Amino acid sequence: MRALISIDYTNDFVATDGKLTTGEAGQAIEEALFAVTTQYFQQGDYVVFAIDGHDPSDQFHPENRLFPPHNVIGTSGRELYGALADFYRENQADKTVYWIDKRHYSAFSGTDLDIRLRERGITELCLTGVCTDICVLHTAVDAYNLGYRLVIPKAAVASFDASGHEWALRHFENTLGAKII
Repeated sequence: MRALISIDYTNDFVATDGKLTTGEAGQAIEEALFAVTTQYFQQGDYVVFAIDGHDPSDQFHPENRLFPPHNVIGTSGRELYGALADFYRENQADKTVYWIDKRHYSAFSGTDLDIRLRERGITELCLTGVCTDICVLHTAVDAYNLGYRLVIPKAAVASFDASGHEWALRHFENTLGAKII
């Protein structure tokens, strides 16, 4: 069994005026990311939206010292970007679509993601979204350590750091044994 984890493809990370945007790099993957998402959905696979959610007044959250406020809960910046927003609105009631609020880079950190995947017998994860070298990377490392097989569609991940993006893709393949497609 397999699942797709769509990571942080939100207005703040992708839109031109996003608070911590990947800009053109993130916008360029929209079509591929949407195609992969709909393919998994149409085949009955589990589709998880793992979305950063922050409270800028949280004095204990380390990201509040590292990055400007972004993906603030209750703002339009936290909404899914582009065609993915419509996809989620239209399919959110489907039992194969799940939204996870995450506080940390990894979609596994402090969430019930691993439990939900194991309940469904899922052994392979396809990771899409942004940022390749931050949230996608940390999710991939945790998934690897939990024993999941990884697939990363190169055309469906992006970062605001081109060299970090390329390094992460090599790391997925060479260190985590991910299949890069």
